[in-house]
Amino acid sequence: MIRMVYPVELTPDAIDGGFTVTCRDFPEAITQGETATQALHEASDAIEEAVASRMKRGVDIPAPSRKKQGEQMVTVPLSTSLKAALYQAMRDDNISKSELARRIGVDEKEIRRMLDPQHPSKTPAIERALYCLGRSVVAEFSKAA
Repeated sequence: MIRMVYPVELTPDAIDGGFTVTCRDFPEAITQGETATQALHEASDAIEEAVASRMKRGVDIPAPSRKKQGEQMVTVPLSTSLKAALYQAMRDDNISKSELARRIGVDEKEIRRMLDPQHPSKTPAIERALYCLGRSVVAEFSKAA
């Protein structure tokens, strides 16, 4: 099971105020916010962009590291999480876009849209594609920190 929830470190900025946020799993995702809440929101956006960038470059998306003391957990938005899960499943199984399109009976262009973080895909379509790859989506809800 892969949970798209990543640990981040908030570091108070003694000079300018606010917080700087870094993520061990995505060194390129560095951001800041005036408050801790704003910084965590910005961290979610930064990690989402890092995931999208890795998908575009055709490289693996790291599984979340274990949380260390003092770190906060940040969730990747649902739409991007689903697209990343499909992308990683295809990479893990060495399945091409055309092969997946054939398996689920859609045009390859539809698969490209499902994998495009900027395109608003329908959740049931991504779930069906994941199911064809032997995966399932499990929703988990928790109270925000």
